[in-house]
Amino acid sequence: MSKTKKQEKKTKRNIQKGEKTFADVMGVGGIVRNEWFDFIVGLIVFSVAGMAFYAIISYMLTGEDDQSLVQELRPGEIFSRSHEFKNGIGSVGAIVSYLLVSRCFGISSLLIPVFGAMCGLQLMRAYKVNLVKWFFSTMLVMIWLSIAFAKFLTPVFGDKIYNPGGDHGEMCRQYLEGLIGSPGLVIVLGIIAIAFISYLSAETIAFIRHLLNPIGYISSRIPFTVSMAHDNEEAITIEGDTTPQVADPAPQTATFDNGLARFSQPDDTDDKGNISVVDEETGHEINLTAGDIDIKAGNNTKEEPGFSVVETQKVARAEGSDVAQHYDMNTPLNPREPYLNYSFPPLSLLKKYDNDRKPYIDKEELIANKQRIVEVLNSFGVQIREIKATVGPTITLYEITPAEGVRISKIRNLEDDIALSLAALGIRIIAPIPGKGTIGIEVPNAKPSIVSMESILNSRKFQEASMELPIALGKTITNEVYMADLTKLPHLLVAGATGQGKSVGLNAIITSLLYKKHPNELKIVLVDPKKVEFSIYGPIADHFMAVVDEDEDPIITDVTKVVRTLKSLCTLMDHRYDLLKAAGARNIKEYNKKYLNHQLNPEQGHEFMPYVVVIIDEFGDLIMTAGKEVELPITRIAQLARAIGIHMVIATQRPTTSIITGNIKANFPGRIAFRVGAMVDSRTILDRPGANQLVGRGDMLFLNGAEPVRVQCAFVDTPEVEAVCQYIASQPGPVHPLDLPEPAAEGDGLGGGISDSSIADLDPLFEEVARFIVVQNQGSTSAIQRKFSIGYNRAGRLMDQMERMGIVGAAQGAKPRDVLITDENSLTNLFESIRR
Repeated sequence: MSKTKKQEKKTKRNIQKGEKTFADVMGVGGIVRNEWFDFIVGLIVFSVAGMAFYAIISYMLTGEDDQSLVQELRPGEIFSRSHEFKNGIGSVGAIVSYLLVSRCFGISSLLIPVFGAMCGLQLMRAYKVNLVKWFFSTMLVMIWLSIAFAKFLTPVFGDKIYNPGGDHGEMCRQYLEGLIGSPGLVIVLGIIAIAFISYLSAETIAFIRHLLNPIGYISSRIPFTVSMAHDNEEAITIEGDTTPQVADPAPQTATFDNGLARFSQPDDTDDKGNISVVDEETGHEINLTAGDIDIKAGNNTKEEPGFSVVETQKVARAEGSDVAQHYDMNTPLNPREPYLNYSFPPLSLLKKYDNDRKPYIDKEELIANKQRIVEVLNSFGVQIREIKATVGPTITLYEITPAEGVRISKIRNLEDDIALSLAALGIRIIAPIPGKGTIGIEVPNAKPSIVSMESILNSRKFQEASMELPIALGKTITNEVYMADLTKLPHLLVAGATGQGKSVGLNAIITSLLYKKHPNELKIVLVDPKKVEFSIYGPIADHFMAVVDEDEDPIITDVTKVVRTLKSLCTLMDHRYDLLKAAGARNIKEYNKKYLNHQLNPEQGHEFMPYVVVIIDEFGDLIMTAGKEVELPITRIAQLARAIGIHMVIATQRPTTSIITGNIKANFPGRIAFRVGAMVDSRTILDRPGANQLVGRGDMLFLNGAEPVRVQCAFVDTPEVEAVCQYIASQPGPVHPLDLPEPAAEGDGLGGGISDSSIADLDPLFEEVARFIVVQNQGSTSAIQRKFSIGYNRAGRLMDQMERMGIVGAAQGAKPRDVLITDENSLTNLFESIRR
């Protein structure tokens, strides 16, 4: 018996005998064994843990402001009388969180107050947990996360005031990588994680076995055929998921397990020679006939699911042939002056196609597809109650109502099996359909219908739309006209592989705008690096386009002119914002309303503002040739230009992360994805799969919210666009394109160096820090922090000042900046030139 157990027994005997312990002699025996005392101590521990948790979270946000104070704490500063410390828990919180996060375990230090909170809850008897298990589990997870964060998150964090894994994680990472290499460290971390998860859940072991032996797992799920001959009669075929068993010509008993038949002892047979079996659990009589299994138990008979075809409505045509919206001009000024005789292009310029109002319905195809879907789902044990088919122009939506207890994920995982059964590309499963209690299976039609541009523009929905910039996209699966307001998007990204309908989609967008807007109300900037896509719009340059220089080609094909035009649009944006500020208006709509009602004086520079739509084809080519010169002004326009009526549509056939960067995705919420070749491309465009399952030829997904909508893009070919442009060119209108303002000079803005007025504003440490950066030949904010013991904000300001001076280059994410001045003599000459 151990010494500790002997002492515990001795203490218990002393209590039973009435002998007093040390606590009793000191007068605290009744307190420490009191429930009230435990609750108060637990409450204190829980509160302290909560404060520590909040201090660590606050440190992650304000640590850079407190770093200098914590590292060089002076007498009296700990009281923070002037609130020098920014941490939410004050100086104590800043010091404790600095020690835990920066010096110890990094972000995973949050688990320390979590364990403390569990101790407090245990003392308060709110929860009953195994604190020993919690301690070792929390300690293991904290150490593992510390090393893992130091390994995987350090490149993401970049120049932060602390390593995400803390000093402990970084030290362990360096030691282990030096000992077993980077791959060895990853393997060790993986083994520890698997072992810990397996300790928590036994299912992990089975899951890993399936990963290690996928062929064995899949083979156990492949349907098989068992032929059971009976008295030399016709063979009976039974399909299932189990290992084939030797058939006995005598009748057998079957037990059904998850829809699989398990055969055992003989039971009975009928006079026709069929094999009869009985379910041992339910007593159901099962008659096995050739190719059929019928389960009978009173009135509980398995029936075929109901099937119905929903015929979509015809698109409601407008009564007239004039598509343009007629404004109720109750204002003193007419925005269409002086070109009041301008005639909008008629619909007769566009082609009509057969079945463009109502899709072709092949009932035999619908029934065949329905049968295959039912067979596939039944073969995997998925029962359904009803199927409803909605026929669209190119896609048919089969809405499935599953039986009770069927998991949605089980149907979603059968996407490839259904596609194999239907022998069709482009199968997409929507599980569940938003707003409905059904699951959708989209199947391409064998005979797709063409969605003509005429059928879209001639619809009542388009002609009666009150949108500022309506863009007609096509028709949905339910044969409804689908359109969007570009001013609400407010910018649109179009991407897809070559030959999948991207150029036709851009033509549809431009055509719908030309049919709705007057030349005074809309100006278009076309950027065409390929030089051939937008050349057909040359005739309408005077009416609808905007250029920087009047002698330039209105359709921009040169990369240098693209940069110049984008900078000019930034200048126009700043000018329009100045006008909005002077007019007291929040957006272009309010401003134009005030102008048309004589509430703004033209002599003070006010003018009517047309919408400006910038359409860039082959954005990927621009990024490859111009890079940041193109991306920066596009990002600035996308961030700010919505209120003053400048909207962008960019298209690319290379949807990679180097082309569609994070800045582009963040500022282009409207997305159109045509068919792409890989799932990773779909995720780049839509942040989800789906575009890789489209069928091409204008089949697209439009995203402007939670879920993408599948649309068949309207088709408008080159002769139609040429006819529309020729008609517009023949109408009275502007005699030259809109002149955009001259772009700002190269020296203006952030990149223009430090002026004389700002020399005095340089940080006192500027020269010393600049010499340190030049000597080290590495522009790192964190290095400045460590060397000069300053906070992150001050170090960042110093780095920005050196960038404007031309000492270091632009920021490159987590990478150090390039040092542009390589020797101290050149740096000294630069300082002397500034002082002059």
